[in-house]
Amino acid sequence: MIIDTIENLSKYTSLNPLFADVVAFLENNDLQTMETGKYPIKDKDLFLNLQVAKGKSQEAAVLETHRDMIDIQIPISGEETFGYTPLGDLPDFEYNAEKDITKYGETKSQTYVTVKPGQMVIFFPQDGHAPCISEQPEIRKAIFKVKA
Repeated sequence: MIIDTIENLSKYTSLNPLFADVVAFLENNDLQTMETGKYPIKDKDLFLNLQVAKGKSQEAAVLETHRDMIDIQIPISGEETFGYTPLGDLPDFEYNAEKDITKYGETKSQTYVTVKPGQMVIFFPQDGHAPCISEQPEIRKAIFKVKA
């Protein structure tokens, strides 16, 4: 997991060549004014889900992991808290290959981090994360899905 400001994303392009395409997309598009929806950038290897999600309590948030994709999550409308537990500390649960997701039921996060607009968090396949924790009823956010 990486937490940093969006302006520093270019410092991480050596970790995955598609990160440079995310940087270029952010330089050429305004997430504040774009409509919600799915935006293909590099076919199935890189796309953006721009969404309005329901805010959840820590108790209601569900840990998840992805095997094939990296998430770059960016809160837009306000701060968002994420639960975190390393994959190695999570119990075995069924993987949904079609949706590239494992959800860990009532397993609770080990720790929590809060990310503000202008910041980002990157979750790799080894990072269990519980998104959308917020006192706000809705969170506008961007999720770049990057082929791992």
